[in-house]
Amino acid sequence: MTAATPAPAAPATVPGKTLGIVGLILAFLAAPIGLILSIVAKVQSRAAGVKNGPATAGIIISIIVIALYIIIPIVAFGAIAAQCADLGPGVHTSEDGISTITCG
Repeated sequence: MTAATPAPAAPATVPGKTLGIVGLILAFLAAPIGLILSIVAKVQSRAAGVKNGPATAGIIISIIVIALYIIIPIVAFGAIAAQCADLGPGVHTSEDGISTITCG
């Protein structure tokens, strides 16, 4: 008779890893929600004493995307304001007739 070998142990789950992956995905689609979920996943993993790369990446990417949400409109508004400074008050139509700019 041969002795049966024991089955290998199932890999230990990393607390917060699944939530970290969800946070990373949402970092691209809905950055504020991705940031919150990634932070929660990072806290869970840290409490268990394990690293969570997806949560860390989700935090970083969410912050970058949120910064872009803020910076892009400011730059666009600045460009329009500069154009209005050159054109003066009134409604101005582009040379191709497609767009109009109203300056106060």
